[in-house]
Amino acid sequence: MTPRMTALFVLLVPAAIASWYLSRSGAQNESAQRASEPAHRGYYLKNARILGTGTDGALLYEIRASNAEQQADERIEFSNVEIAYTPASDVPWSVRARTATLYPDRPRVFLEGDVRASSNNGFSGKETEVLTQSMALDPEQYTAETEDRVYIRVGNQTLSGTGMLASLKDSQLEIKSNVSGRFSP
Repeated sequence: MTPRMTALFVLLVPAAIASWYLSRSGAQNESAQRASEPAHRGYYLKNARILGTGTDGALLYEIRASNAEQQADERIEFSNVEIAYTPASDVPWSVRARTATLYPDRPRVFLEGDVRASSNNGFSGKETEVLTQSMALDPEQYTAETEDRVYIRVGNQTLSGTGMLASLKDSQLEIKSNVSGRFSP
């Protein structure tokens, strides 16, 4: 090996070691930074079935969904959801929607997308169907509320309006404004 090649070798080896060391310490800093960031550790369920209890601890309602996912802020998002009261609750209603959100600090379930509440023994003891785009359901208070346009069918009669407050346990309904309907004998 010539003296020129030896000098070049002596210069290149430390440069290679220094660049390796610098790139490695940068990667360690980056991984340490990622480790300090909070990781989202929520759950994800397919064909979910969530049971809700009343104040007495007895089973009150059931939420079924094709998917349920806990988000970073602890809320739970459902897709293709159905909420039904248990027979023991004596509330003959079920509610379906494309999506629903349940917040940990709120008793209501917020439903969106083709919301349909139905009962075979609803208002006036007749088959009843309520259609809207969004609804807030408080399953423990048996209330459903919306500010959106609502379409209601009670037997052969139909009503529509804007906004609604319903008591599902008592089968009572209040349409807030713009009421129109069709009644047949």
